[in-house]
Amino acid sequence: MAELVIETEGLRKEYHGRKGRRVAVDGLDLAVPAGGVHGFLGPNGSGKTTTIRMLLGLSRASGGTMRLFGEEVPRQLPSVIDRIGAVVESPKFSPNLTGRTNLELLATSIDAPRRQVDRAIETVGLTGRDGDRFKTYSLGMKQRLAIAATLLKEPELLILDEPTNGLDPAGIREIRDTIRTLAADGVTVLLSSHILAEVQQVCTSATIIGKGRLLASGAVEDLLGSTDRHRVVTTDPVAAAAVLLGAGFGVLEVDGGLVVDAAEPAAISRTLGEAGIWISELAPARADLETVFLDLTRGEGLAA
Repeated sequence: MAELVIETEGLRKEYHGRKGRRVAVDGLDLAVPAGGVHGFLGPNGSGKTTTIRMLLGLSRASGGTMRLFGEEVPRQLPSVIDRIGAVVESPKFSPNLTGRTNLELLATSIDAPRRQVDRAIETVGLTGRDGDRFKTYSLGMKQRLAIAATLLKEPELLILDEPTNGLDPAGIREIRDTIRTLAADGVTVLLSSHILAEVQQVCTSATIIGKGRLLASGAVEDLLGSTDRHRVVTTDPVAAAAVLLGAGFGVLEVDGGLVVDAAEPAAISRTLGEAGIWISELAPARADLETVFLDLTRGEGLAA
């Protein structure tokens, strides 16, 4: 079994207010293996950020246990914190200083060698832009500088909470490339996100949660599985879904069409044809994390 860098058992977080008790994390068991990129996936409000804040000692757990590198936290957090980098909130840098100067000041404050500044800038792809003032950076560049700041102490584990929020496609690609570079360098990355299709491109393993509960966890290829599915487009998807469900097929509504569980496409066309519903598109459906998530949350009232 692979070494685990993050473990939680029965992790729970409750908030008490005027409207009563609210459970943000509900008995969560999380296991993140060393090496690669682990996706921490779920819709907004599912408990991802709350879990991360508890792991980092920024919020107190209501119950359960947590371990980082095998050490119980928060009690042993001081002994492992230097092995961890995290970008959880908006980065705070001096707007009138250059990216490089911001990093140099931070390196001095934590006694990191100056060579780490050069290495961090190169790793996140800011070479050539490190001499520009922070206030001129795009949102994606600001995010990459925040990641560079965490790399000054050469962490073994990097925790990124929704790092692509608000980014344009170019910015998302830049963050994705940075994450791949870090993983190739041996850093374990915990990537929290609600954008399932984006995460699928970089993650080797993943945990999917909803309403603070564990829904599934494992290698991405295992989560995707090898189910036989087909995408079906018809002029009346509502009626088609009803007919297929009535015939015993598994059906999901995805992107204006239907994803149908069936090994033989002929069975789908025959069933719909007998009901007088004609197909305009019938093709194999590539498995993705979004479909897996919809499967897991169907009937639970969770939104992707």
